[in-house]
Amino acid sequence: MNDILSATDEFKITQLVDNGQMVQLTLIENVSTEPISQKQMILENVSKKLDAETKEQVMPLLEAILQAQPTVNIKSYQQTQITIAMPRARYENMGRPQVGNIIGINLKKL
Repeated sequence: MNDILSATDEFKITQLVDNGQMVQLTLIENVSTEPISQKQMILENVSKKLDAETKEQVMPLLEAILQAQPTVNIKSYQQTQITIAMPRARYENMGRPQVGNIIGINLKKL
């Protein structure tokens, strides 16, 4: 059996450079992520490690301590970025996508 890894992903165009003959597109994976706060991560991790009785005593204290701390949001997903250059004719055959448009890219080992 031939196991071929492939991924078809949507990428958002973040930059377009056109010098007349070649077009360069900078793409970033089109994934919507919800930022998670550092406070939430701390509370969840501490909660997992405590038994019910200890959790009942410690969690209100921990929440009070964290309440005074600034909220730091963390993105929980590292997005793939691709830069591709192509002849202008090929770019025009793709329908001339612009910054902000979404395009599909199929990545697979051959």
